[in-house]
Amino acid sequence: MAVLTAELVREEVRAWLAENWDPDLTLAQWWDRLAESGWAVPTWPEEWYGKGFTRDLAAAVSEEIAAAGAVGPPSGLGILLAGPTIITHGTDEQKRRYLKPIINGQEAWCQLFSEPGAGSDLAGLQTRAERDGDEWVVNGQKVWTSGGQLADLGMLVARTDWDVPKHKGLTYFALPMDQPGVEVRPLREMTGRALFSEVFFTDARVSDDARIGELNGGWAVANTTLANERAGLGSGGSGALGGAFPGRKAGFLDRRAGDLAGGAPRGGGAGANVGSTRSGKLFMQLAKELGRDRDPVVRQNLAQLYTLNEIGRMTALRTKAARAAGRGPGPEANTAKLMMSRITRLSREVGLEILGPWGTLMGPDTPGGGAIQEMALFSPAPSIYGGSDEIQKNIIGERVLGLPKEPDPYRGQPFREVPRNG
Repeated sequence: MAVLTAELVREEVRAWLAENWDPDLTLAQWWDRLAESGWAVPTWPEEWYGKGFTRDLAAAVSEEIAAAGAVGPPSGLGILLAGPTIITHGTDEQKRRYLKPIINGQEAWCQLFSEPGAGSDLAGLQTRAERDGDEWVVNGQKVWTSGGQLADLGMLVARTDWDVPKHKGLTYFALPMDQPGVEVRPLREMTGRALFSEVFFTDARVSDDARIGELNGGWAVANTTLANERAGLGSGGSGALGGAFPGRKAGFLDRRAGDLAGGAPRGGGAGANVGSTRSGKLFMQLAKELGRDRDPVVRQNLAQLYTLNEIGRMTALRTKAARAAGRGPGPEANTAKLMMSRITRLSREVGLEILGPWGTLMGPDTPGGGAIQEMALFSPAPSIYGGSDEIQKNIIGERVLGLPKEPDPYRGQPFREVPRNG
């Protein structure tokens, strides 16, 4: 049997694209064709619309799709988070129900984890789900919900048992967003965009068939989601970029696929690409255009930015190698997330230094088209989302280095007895 190499994969993908890519298809038709082929998410198992490929082979597939000028798989949290979580913890019936609509773009997902009083301490969440026959009734509030206003389904973690310690009373659901008991309120950022929302639940309902994993076993399921989130974020971007944004609400499905090909992924702003190697190339180009490439401080910072991006790229390769060897996301994902935050801050400083007075203005008529200014406004976000830098350091200290856990006077107590604000 011939060993499967990246070049063999590239030849197969090129041949398939030559026969199947048609820019006159609607995006929905193209995504359905891509999903059936197994090329949309080739790392997924063969029985669930994938190829069972390693990450390096999957990267070759993505490069060939881009080189052909075709639209890639849907962007968003479905492929990045919901799909891998359901593959790991879902039943076969749930995999049949949820996976294909993720990869053919028919359904968009959001992540219903953080709450106003449960961000860094996620296990302290208070949104409750109470059993009512074959359904659960959900009440509470979530915040910082990426893409909530466009989502069809949400990855919900809710408290289902208040009489056990906080980590043991949580359950994970696939909650339908389009129902009377769910109110989504977009949150405007200082970039002018509204990529996040706050979500309010008032007697919202979710079927027990939509429970992912064991009852009160949601913390383990949530950690699978979070591990994939850290790995995606640590790769040097938002971790949610692909083709256009999925779902009917985004308005892309009925558009001509060829009109959506060849450009930047839709669904995020310039800030979504902070900390990528593309931003480093943009800085170098602008430094030359504005005559700042001879400034020794600018040159030193550009060299440092290039070095950190290379370290980040190599760390991402280590993560891929671990997965190829059958290991899940490990400490590399946490260190990569911290590296991305550091690169983001440096990108902000060196970018604005290159622009000089132009950095105080926004708009397409400024050098770089306003991308660096938006990066600067967006820059605080990566140090917070996906688990703050401080939380990442705690995880590395406790789980990787084996240091003592952070003191918790209420450890082991029923959550009902733990003092809470409000």
